[in-house]
Amino acid sequence: MTTPPIQWYPGHIAKAEKALIEQLKLVDVVLEVRDARIPISSRHPQIESWIGSKARLLVLNRTDMIPDRDRQRWERWFAARGETLHYTDAQHGKGIAELLKAAQAAGAQVNQRRKGRGMLPRPVRSAVIGFPNVGKSALINRLVKRRAAESARRAGVTRQVRWIRVSDEIELLDAPGILPVKLRDQEAALKLAICDDIGEAAYDNIGVAGAAIELLSQLIPDRLIERYGLDPIHCPGGVYLEQVAEARFKGDTERVARQVLNDFRKGLLGAVALELPDPQEIA
Repeated sequence: MTTPPIQWYPGHIAKAEKALIEQLKLVDVVLEVRDARIPISSRHPQIESWIGSKARLLVLNRTDMIPDRDRQRWERWFAARGETLHYTDAQHGKGIAELLKAAQAAGAQVNQRRKGRGMLPRPVRSAVIGFPNVGKSALINRLVKRRAAESARRAGVTRQVRWIRVSDEIELLDAPGILPVKLRDQEAALKLAICDDIGEAAYDNIGVAGAAIELLSQLIPDRLIERYGLDPIHCPGGVYLEQVAEARFKGDTERVARQVLNDFRKGLLGAVALELPDPQEIA
């Protein structure tokens, strides 16, 4: 089905991007957080130019929401490209201790250089950046072991750039989720919307939910039948939503659309990866 264009770039995002780029000059290590369900679509296209030669840790959050076999496939795919993945489930605190150690190790050379110049060591400065709602604030709260960053299951909660002290050894830069100026890749934008990694103001629920049905019908048709009572195979997403609405919700298609998106985002349809690497590209 054809969905309306997805586009969202509110003023606070533009302002935050400028502030983030300025603060990144002070950073030693960057923790780039992506959504494990869509590790390619949740990559900001400008991140390499912002980071430059700084150390970077690639974090796939929400790994509890994809099957183990798919996580392993991504691990091999990134390894073939020289990337080491750090898996986290910030909601339940998994992978946090390992990530903290990796950040401290990556920034240790900063203090080695300072020592060589006769300077005292200082805390390693790390930035946590990524798209809205990929779990950055929940990750920070786990790293600092307290509620230091406001966290919610919606995009746009963090509005300002600020530093948070984790310990005497490390400081974290908490920044709002950053979107590109234009979401030129509409396929990626659609997956971001399905996963709730951009704000609701960016998209139409019925259009996105219909597209989600078409995508999920290729991946988990049996779960859709079990959950909604109708077979999605060979049925356009919008038509499927209308049929479920007629059968269960007195024709309220908007309500069905919201439920489908909520069911996927809360994991009620099971662990599902919306992106997988090409098997031929895995070493």
